[in-house]
Amino acid sequence: MVLPARYADAVQFSFGDSPRLADELLGLVLAGKKTATCGALRDHEAGEPMPEIGRRDVVLDGQGRPACVIETTGVEIVAFDSVTVGFAEAEGEGPYAAWRDGHIEYFQRNGGWDGEMKLVCERFALVEVLDRD
Repeated sequence: MVLPARYADAVQFSFGDSPRLADELLGLVLAGKKTATCGALRDHEAGEPMPEIGRRDVVLDGQGRPACVIETTGVEIVAFDSVTVGFAEAEGEGPYAAWRDGHIEYFQRNGGWDGEMKLVCERFALVEVLDRD
């Protein structure tokens, strides 16, 4: 699949920290169940692009292929323990308790976790599904 020229300069990323998780979370986006995501502020301070309202990013599948385009509609920096139930549910990964447990495990695997750590909480809209064939 060739990335459309209009997205040649777009930020490209995959969700999660494994091909399996990337595909699982992408599936939630494509199904309309995932309209939010979060990451550790420390990762953005270390060079990961910060989301920007109105920017369109290309989401990659677990094989690194462009799968869809999302547009950032909101960005907020929040302490982990202050993430709302509404935001957690917008991530589409289950009820709040499941979101919390899954994210604690994720952050512990990726640099450490504590309840006061700052998260970059992003809301987004699915703009376009790309052909991966």
